[in-house]
Amino acid sequence: MDCTCCISPKRRRLLGTMAALAGGFASGLPNASARANATVKGESIDIHAHYYPESYCELVGSDGDKFGGKFTCDASTFSFQTPAGGLGPLPLKFIRIDERLADMDAFGVDVQALSLSVPMAYWADRAFNAKLATTWNTAASAVQVQHPTRFVVLATLPMLNAHDAIDELERASELPGVRGVYMGTNINNRDLDDPLFEPVFARIEQLDLPVFLHPQQTVGGARLTDFYLSNLLGNPFDTAIAGSHLILGGVMDRHPRLNVTLPHAGGALPILMGRIDAGWNVRPETRRLAQKPSSYLRRFNYDTVSHSGPVLDFLIQNIGIDRLVLGSDYCFDMGYEQPVTFLDRLELPPEQKNLILGGNAAQLLKI
Repeated sequence: MDCTCCISPKRRRLLGTMAALAGGFASGLPNASARANATVKGESIDIHAHYYPESYCELVGSDGDKFGGKFTCDASTFSFQTPAGGLGPLPLKFIRIDERLADMDAFGVDVQALSLSVPMAYWADRAFNAKLATTWNTAASAVQVQHPTRFVVLATLPMLNAHDAIDELERASELPGVRGVYMGTNINNRDLDDPLFEPVFARIEQLDLPVFLHPQQTVGGARLTDFYLSNLLGNPFDTAIAGSHLILGGVMDRHPRLNVTLPHAGGALPILMGRIDAGWNVRPETRRLAQKPSSYLRRFNYDTVSHSGPVLDFLIQNIGIDRLVLGSDYCFDMGYEQPVTFLDRLELPPEQKNLILGGNAAQLLKI
């Protein structure tokens, strides 16, 4: 499927060339100057920034058609429709790197961690699931090769099959710029403590890669159809459900070095943790843990997409400033257009603000 509105043929050829070159680079080399600059300059690092490569979009609309996938594009927007959810119309700057860089410069963002969002790669059959993941990871890495000081990559995995997920994890972890793994708060309505995913988390832990979650196929159904509640409430509650399964399902106990970042400031999880602790005290089905659930809150990191200064203050006071990382949800309408200036709502000394802006993320992503 051709998408003439997105990227010129000349640019397409260039991206293809860079993708081919990517295999010849050692994974750490392109980021050497970025790591040095991050330490010296205190760069701002946005860990919640979505990217849709043209190759991924075209795959959804071509090979994905037989599975119910559809991709449309006009002069200024594009849209998806898949069994795992639809999006759009979305601005083309999700695809166009030059426009993205211009926004980053205007917003004071030095580095973005590129990630896939809805519809992710958890639909259709096993082979197409794997093809979606490899296509996205290769394209995102090619962008990082072109702009090694501006981007890192959070790889997506074909999580419908553990063997496929581990195969792609091994391949993607060697691509230039890959610094972590991105996955949904559920995988095709399977929660993250499902035994299917246990070997995947084990290998991620061995590779010492951080995991970043994002809501996918959220809870609520028809009751959240009106008023955009599927996003306004569905996203933060799905994040809370995912975090609860990771804790109560024993994933965090079985993988003590697994590092997980929750989106949208942890959603509803931090504010409801007192109730979850109360359940742990009285309900036998929650007592598989050695420690109370709230003790696991510092096992997670939390992005700043809260839309509330007091919520971030709550996280700082109750979990710790070293667990907050900058996020924008670029470039959805429910994200921050100015993620850096949003932090001005917090009365923090410069050294603490710099931790949130980039210091914590630089350590997490090994930048």
